[in-house]
Amino acid sequence: MSRVVLIILALLVGVGLSSVFKVDEGERAIVTRFKAVLKTDIDGQQTNKVFKPGLHLKVPLIDEVRLIDARIQTLDSDADRFVTSEKKDLMVDSYVKWRVEDFEKYYLSTNTGTKSIAESLLQRKVNNDLRTEFGRRTIKEIVSGNRDELQRDALRNAIESAKDLGIEVVDVRVKQINLPANVSSSIFKRMRAERQAVAKEHRAQGKEQSEIIKATIDASVSIKIADAERKASIARGEGDATAAKIFADAYKKDPEFYSFLRSLEAYRASFAKNSDVMVLSPDSEFFKYMKGSEKK
Repeated sequence: MSRVVLIILALLVGVGLSSVFKVDEGERAIVTRFKAVLKTDIDGQQTNKVFKPGLHLKVPLIDEVRLIDARIQTLDSDADRFVTSEKKDLMVDSYVKWRVEDFEKYYLSTNTGTKSIAESLLQRKVNNDLRTEFGRRTIKEIVSGNRDELQRDALRNAIESAKDLGIEVVDVRVKQINLPANVSSSIFKRMRAERQAVAKEHRAQGKEQSEIIKATIDASVSIKIADAERKASIARGEGDATAAKIFADAYKKDPEFYSFLRSLEAYRASFAKNSDVMVLSPDSEFFKYMKGSEKK
């Protein structure tokens, strides 16, 4: 008998526990009974019942609870291709901040509140709104300062288009805008070729200026050397003339003494070394002053 009582008590406890469910803060719950959402009467109108955070009761084994995240969430998808008003392709990386606003509508429009389905539908709507905004603008307008306006317009449109999902779009942001890989590659190649052409032109101009400077310096050096040589020749000529004049004046004053000095210089030059040998006749004029002078 006691075993039957324990079994009954255990069943009662199990039924009691299964009849209670908890909704955490930041969540909402939808309860279905035989696949139909429980309704509640609000101002005389039947609407789906949304359970707020706390403990709630349900019918065990019959009611099913679907928890829905009520916090702000981020939808960050891969970059997508957009076309500008100039028919130019851009790869746009964006993200969306969103949260559930109408839980009943969200539950019904996303196949019982499936998040992946909700994000897929929301992404499609936001991309369509962004595609519209990009299609109204040129690349220059998008890049040069109208991105904030583009994001504001996209957010306003996304808020309207996401209402039928029961979703409130909090923010739409464009993280990055790039050209497609093949276009970027061709642009970089063209930029590289242009820079190389400019560098080549600068190098040619630099080489030309270098040759001009070298030629100018060489001409200046040649002129200065020629001028210095001219002045040196003039100075040597003037020195030679002065020396000749001095010799001439000295010779005029005492020709015999001058002749004697010249002979001594000749002797010194001829007998500078002990090994020097000269073969001359005894009556040669070279030994005139060595033999003694005759008085006339």
